[in-house]
Amino acid sequence: MRTKPRIERSPMADADDTDHRLLRLLREDGRRTFSDMAAEVGLSVAAVKRRVDRLRDLGVITGFSVQIDHAKLGWGIEAFTELRYAGSTTVQEIMRTTTGVPEIQAVYTIAGDPDALIHVRVRDIAHLQEVIDTLRRDGRVTGTKTLMVLGSWTREA
Repeated sequence: MRTKPRIERSPMADADDTDHRLLRLLREDGRRTFSDMAAEVGLSVAAVKRRVDRLRDLGVITGFSVQIDHAKLGWGIEAFTELRYAGSTTVQEIMRTTTGVPEIQAVYTIAGDPDALIHVRVRDIAHLQEVIDTLRRDGRVTGTKTLMVLGSWTREA
């Protein structure tokens, strides 16, 4: 007798509109108080705390962070660079090549061509060229393509 494979439900499959509103409020301001959120969503402070604690326990909320205006720190140029590697390069080697470069904000290994996409923040175009040249000198990077960010938008939770 064949049995159906068991499909696991996501712990957040039961998330309701209130959970999503709380996530949006926390994303806008991670220091927002339970009292402030309670007034926004129409629940008691205790109910909001229980929901936020549940979201943390389920691993939906993984931490709280600060939003930084990088331009005010002198790092106003943002770009994404596609990286192509020699065919025998492992994911671990791609991570070693990229994660040691402080200007690289994030690394995404991806399927297909290219092999990786990096998010870069730099002071100016000359600085961006230095970062790209550093990656190319590694010897494993066989090609790059850089896309400059002109503006951005992020979906709220």
